[in-house]
Amino acid sequence: MGIVLGLIITIGCVLGGYIAGGGHLDVLWQPYELIIILGAALGTFLIANPMKVVKDTGKAIMEAFKDQVPKQKDYLSLLSLLHSLMREMRSKPRSEVEEHVDNPTESAIFTAYPLIMKDKAMMNFVCDYCRLIIIGNVRSHEIESLMDEEIQTVTRDSMKPKGALQDVADGLPALGIVAAVLGIVHAMGALDQSPEILGHLIGAALVGTFAGIFFAYGVFGPIAAKVKGVREKQLRRYIIVKQTLIAYINGAMPQVALEYGRKTISAYDRPTIDQVEAETIGGGSAQAA
Repeated sequence: MGIVLGLIITIGCVLGGYIAGGGHLDVLWQPYELIIILGAALGTFLIANPMKVVKDTGKAIMEAFKDQVPKQKDYLSLLSLLHSLMREMRSKPRSEVEEHVDNPTESAIFTAYPLIMKDKAMMNFVCDYCRLIIIGNVRSHEIESLMDEEIQTVTRDSMKPKGALQDVADGLPALGIVAAVLGIVHAMGALDQSPEILGHLIGAALVGTFAGIFFAYGVFGPIAAKVKGVREKQLRRYIIVKQTLIAYINGAMPQVALEYGRKTISAYDRPTIDQVEAETIGGGSAQAA
């Protein structure tokens, strides 16, 4: 919703100011200039990126338009899942806990948290490190180092759409110049025409420069920034899991370990201690049980 509103304000103010200054909208409608600019941008985007990144970029744009970031209920669900798993690891034999992490889709603990079940990557991340913990003889600094390395890898992959969109935005002003040069070449071939026709051709060429700069800084650049913000908030959940499990490995009680994870949540979305306790002790744990 924020992107749509922002685009409406941006386009409205640009065109509104142009019209208020005496400009004519029909002069700006140059479809062939747009085909040159946007078509070339799409082509260079496909050249520069593998198909996996192309598909992920489409997914990231949809996430940005929907503002698909974790909400407080998502953080509470994740903390409650971790609490249930830590209680199991603390009180149950290894064989029983292994059943949960080896087959999370059939686990009573995991199925109690459908929000986590929808995110396969997060579910696998939690299961992998819980499995390492129940195997035993793990050192917290080694697990922490491994977690950091995996989070860095996930972050690099997750941010590729942002980089791809930003590259397109950086190249659009130059592609606008290409379209403008081609328009000028066209205009030079019509020097024998009337000033009215020649002026129209030169105006069409200049629209190419305008469109390239506008799409770069008014559309693709802001969308790339929005994609980065959304993906960063999604990645914050990995930090929550890391801090919680490392605290547990170092000997913290499950409810205390949750506090390490809770503190890594942004202050805008961070649930209170009472909310976490109500979710884990009164709600989530009872559900899982």
